[in-house]
Amino acid sequence: VQLQASGGGLVQAGGSLRLSCAASGRTLSTYGMGWFRQAPGNEREVVAAISWSGINTYYTDSVKGRFTISRDNAKNTVYLQMNSLKPDDTAVYYCAATPTTPNRVPTMSHEYDYWGQGTQVTVSS
Repeated sequence: VQLQASGGGLVQAGGSLRLSCAASGRTLSTYGMGWFRQAPGNEREVVAAISWSGINTYYTDSVKGRFTISRDNAKNTVYLQMNSLKPDDTAVYYCAATPTTPNRVPTMSHEYDYWGQGTQVTVSS
């Protein structure tokens, strides 16, 4: 599975961005998907994740109510809608995929087998 993340950029605080993660090589329909981020000097952290059924999701506390993860299995793509962005959201964002059971939501980086190359999100104050 090859993952291509896109949609990052520079935005002012309070603005929005939509990240996309497109997969090739294999259908994502039976893969749990996650978005992670890593800021300079920090460890990689999970931002949001979604089961392959799309029924269950997970959000880290700092993004609840602002970010929404979704997936379109027909397009083999996962999205992260980011609203009300803050300077603390500045990081490189990575998408990841792993085969799993339908309603399970993997939230740990070591659970993921495939990673995209990352897209930079910079939020100015």
